[in-house]
Amino acid sequence: MSDPSGNFQPPPQPPLPETTTPAPRPTKLRIVAIPLFVIGLVVCGLGIPKIIPGGIAGGAALAFLGIVFFALSFAPLPVIEGSVDAPMSPIAKLLGIFYEPSNVFRNLRAHPNWVAAYLFVTILSVIYTVAFTQRLTPERIVNYRVDKVAEMPAPFTPPPERIEAMRTEGIEQLKNPIQRVFMVSSTFVAAFCFTAFLAALYMLVVLVFGGRMNYWQSLAVMFYAAVPIITIQKLLGLVLLYLKSPDDVHPILGQETLVQDNLGVLVSPANHPVIFVLASAIGLLSFYSLWLKGTGLRYGGTRVSSGSAWGVAITLWVLGTLAITALTALFPQFIS
Repeated sequence: MSDPSGNFQPPPQPPLPETTTPAPRPTKLRIVAIPLFVIGLVVCGLGIPKIIPGGIAGGAALAFLGIVFFALSFAPLPVIEGSVDAPMSPIAKLLGIFYEPSNVFRNLRAHPNWVAAYLFVTILSVIYTVAFTQRLTPERIVNYRVDKVAEMPAPFTPPPERIEAMRTEGIEQLKNPIQRVFMVSSTFVAAFCFTAFLAALYMLVVLVFGGRMNYWQSLAVMFYAAVPIITIQKLLGLVLLYLKSPDDVHPILGQETLVQDNLGVLVSPANHPVIFVLASAIGLLSFYSLWLKGTGLRYGGTRVSSGSAWGVAITLWVLGTLAITALTALFPQFIS
């Protein structure tokens, strides 16, 4: 029956679904990615007929970095609700990470800018590597490395003719100016790709521990957490490199740094390589790095508790130490 009063009221409309603004993408990376890929292909092509010495490996590295940048340009940036602080300048972050890391990581949470830290740690690494090569000479570094390759157990041992070719090519690579340029570019590629992999790994483990973290937040935390460690290792390493006799510097162990702040100084790497690696993981810089990563994950993530941050940092530190120890057990001759 119809309403006798005639006051018909239509039912209210259902609420409209809430619209969310899609997260922005770092499309500016493509401006760098595409030229890198093209340049890498050209250099690689010129390296095939040996117009550019070492062009195959150097060009392939540049092209690969271009592919990585292009792929990451589709990764969404974090969307932070509410008011956020203005982004800190690169200089303020590079200095502040030493005396106010919590504030730096908080700022990176909303503004995960990583380029300054990436360039800083890579340039320091390149400076130390160049000085290390000049101080020890290419001949000693390559001969030591190739001799250790020749000591590898079968089936890893290359044939004798290949070993001598490795020796000749290695010395030429460290002496040729063009190939040294490609070695520098390869350092930039390796530094970014390794840190990008670590950032993805840390982000995934944060999610497993119940936290929330954007990939770019994780990448920025990884780069800035490395700034104090790399600064101490490389700058003090440079000082020690010229204070010590080149004959007292290990051609492989000294390639990263000469700073000995861990328990590895109590163990002979030649007699006990596995114990040496385990002992080297226990030191001041190791714990400082662990603290920086834990702090960075806590303040740089969206919803990461203190317990989750430390759980992630300690878990991956233990796994990394075990992985390095396993490699040392397989190839102990390289640190003997």
